[in-house]
Amino acid sequence: MAGPISSGAAPVATHNPGTRYGPALALLASLFFMWGFITVINNTLLPHLRSVFELSYTQTTLIESVWFIAYFVASIPSAKLIERVGYQKSLVIGLLIMAAGALGMTVAASIPSYGVTLVMLFVIASGITLLQVAANPYVAVVGKPETASSRLNLVQAMNSAGTMLAPMFGAYLILGRSKAGTAQGEVVLTQAERLADAQSVILPYVLVAIVLVVLAFVIARFPLPAMGSATSRLAKEERKKHSLWSHRNLVFGIPAIFIYLIAEIGVANLFVNFVSQPTIANLTHEQAGNYLSLLWGGMMVGRFAGSAIMQKFDAGHVLAAFSVGAFIVMMVTVFTTGPVAMWSLILVGLFHSIMFPTIFTLGIKGLGPLTEEGSGLLVMAIAGGALVVVQGWMADHYGLQTSFLLTAACELYVLFYALWGSKTTQALPEPELH
Repeated sequence: MAGPISSGAAPVATHNPGTRYGPALALLASLFFMWGFITVINNTLLPHLRSVFELSYTQTTLIESVWFIAYFVASIPSAKLIERVGYQKSLVIGLLIMAAGALGMTVAASIPSYGVTLVMLFVIASGITLLQVAANPYVAVVGKPETASSRLNLVQAMNSAGTMLAPMFGAYLILGRSKAGTAQGEVVLTQAERLADAQSVILPYVLVAIVLVVLAFVIARFPLPAMGSATSRLAKEERKKHSLWSHRNLVFGIPAIFIYLIAEIGVANLFVNFVSQPTIANLTHEQAGNYLSLLWGGMMVGRFAGSAIMQKFDAGHVLAAFSVGAFIVMMVTVFTTGPVAMWSLILVGLFHSIMFPTIFTLGIKGLGPLTEEGSGLLVMAIAGGALVVVQGWMADHYGLQTSFLLTAACELYVLFYALWGSKTTQALPEPELH
């Protein structure tokens, strides 16, 4: 990156937080739920598209790479849009962009077209990026700085609720209604069967589009607190005196988000194919999709638990403990077979649960008037999920199970960040809320 980006003015409500933040955060939690739900529908879609378009693992994970490249490409335009039209209108626009992409997926299914599918997934992810750039830093600064990790973990638990329900939705409406999804093991489809399987995604994406439009209408009508700048003139003057790159927790936090996303998305994307193997659980893709819900359910439970734990224990220490647990279960996944390998991979969801929100809040800690730029850079780092294609390449050349060694290596960097990289240097006063 050439320089920092801004995610708009520091989010500050001009009304009494005690009376206005509760309903606003509850509504924002519904957004976290929805973008988690849609992101994981993508995970359910991957084995389906692999059969429909006869893709290699590399081509399959490229679909997810396109999804996360959108975070890198769309973050700067999202920040500029928020600054131009405001917080509330940007949320509405983001939801409508996602709805347009969902409807575009029905067109891609009707053709069917691998290229159009990639474009529409990019559109959906761009809408989610707009929501992420605004919502994550907002939740982090609304309240006491020392409980920011706890607060973001709590709201992110709703994101995990969406990710837990999405595989069941996808397994029933996509995999359960397709030839490849209900067959035992790998299956070669005829041209007619591929066309029928491709069209099985039309109904789910129509339903998703309807929900997104309704949610956009609710957000547009809801009296959200007016968002302003935390002493914006002072902030502009202060920015000239300080550098983002003098803050160790941000410098190492950006790659921590980037690397963590490689681990999370790699596990989610390859889970169905992994547990469907005869040497692991020998499940149909439909059955495996239901087990994927348990992985995301573990993330939801972990975030609720992590929110409570961080009220009493240092967030960095909790992150270190969870990263050690994640490394251990990934090694079990790589070096065992049968149900043990499957359940250890499911368990990694519990240990991954707190990583993103905790890294995010540790990364912006002590940035003061630089919080907005730092938040924008951390959101851009979500593009790390695009490098899941590296794990796809490893799966093609060295085996699917061996490819999870990459995930284990990612956990070690998170451990390094928790123990040393997250320590603040030259901490600045946090933005005040009015």
